[in-house]
Amino acid sequence: MERKDVPPAPASPPSAAPLPAARPPLSQRMLAHPLLWPLLALALLLLGNAVFNPGFLALQWRDGHLYGNLVDIANRAAPLALVSLGMTLVIAVRGLDISVGAVLAIAATVAAWSIARMQAGGAGDGLLPLLAAVICALGAATLCGLWNGLLVVKAGMQPIIATLILMVAGRGLAQLVADGQVLTIYYAPYAFLGNGFLLGLPFSLFVVAAVFAGLKLLLERTALGLFVRAIGHNPVAAHVAGVRARAITLALYVFCGFSAGLAGLLVSSNVASADANNAGQLLELDAILAVALGGGALAGGRFSLAGSLVGALIIQALTTTIYAAGVPPQVNLVVKALLVTAVLLLQSPRFRGQVRALVSRPAAGGGA
Repeated sequence: MERKDVPPAPASPPSAAPLPAARPPLSQRMLAHPLLWPLLALALLLLGNAVFNPGFLALQWRDGHLYGNLVDIANRAAPLALVSLGMTLVIAVRGLDISVGAVLAIAATVAAWSIARMQAGGAGDGLLPLLAAVICALGAATLCGLWNGLLVVKAGMQPIIATLILMVAGRGLAQLVADGQVLTIYYAPYAFLGNGFLLGLPFSLFVVAAVFAGLKLLLERTALGLFVRAIGHNPVAAHVAGVRARAITLALYVFCGFSAGLAGLLVSSNVASADANNAGQLLELDAILAVALGGGALAGGRFSLAGSLVGALIIQALTTTIYAAGVPPQVNLVVKALLVTAVLLLQSPRFRGQVRALVSRPAAGGGA
């Protein structure tokens, strides 16, 4: 048979390129930003203090150091900020660590005990006791985090139960190390950690900045941040997808213990003593509040390192405000709870939607 050439089919007209999605207005993007309400709460606290105390926001440069209430708030919030960073990552993978206060007490006590033993052995005031104290304290805190992680990952315990064990027993261990005494630290190099200045700013702020920058790079420049969010949203699906969920969760518990140990070094060096019974009391609750204030989801999956730092600053600024206003100490927790409730409600999209619906309802009814 003779093959006939089939005329080519007419070319279809080129399809129109999809229009780019309209970008929301700047005001809407700002209202949707997770850090807006925490930053607004912090700003209102600071401005409120400035209204009643005109010199509250003043900064002074004296003897090569920067002084002022803002510097004091940031310096005093440094231990809580460190613990909050560790708590942020643990909560992000659906975990919880309520033993961080006890771990802080253990690290502080081990550091004070190490310095006392080194000085008794003739080490003097050199840097060797400082090195021994830092290594021993951080090593003990890291082992505490490893213990919590093994109970959660390997033994399959609920995080709150697994860490409750160390929360109860940790202070007992610290008291055994201290022989039931409050250990005092007379050692100038160690005091620099909590009271020293570098480039005019408290050294503790550089410790927080270094930990924050390291975590930020690790979570954003590697796949770790994606893995953490995947584990928090759905641990089973993350495991099926090849994510080493157990190993990552264990590592995050270890880091949480490490961060509490760093906080213990700052606290004990600031007060030149280690009180195993009282150091870090209720710190775990403040750390959880800081994570929640910063926009982290307690159900896991969503977290913000910067938000947790802002949350720690809010808590410390609130404490400073309460003391400056002469509010009785027994009212401190009530006021803190009210502020936290207000900020969390403002962060809730559902609550804001209900408020908008309630406000717009009378207007809609009047127009009809």
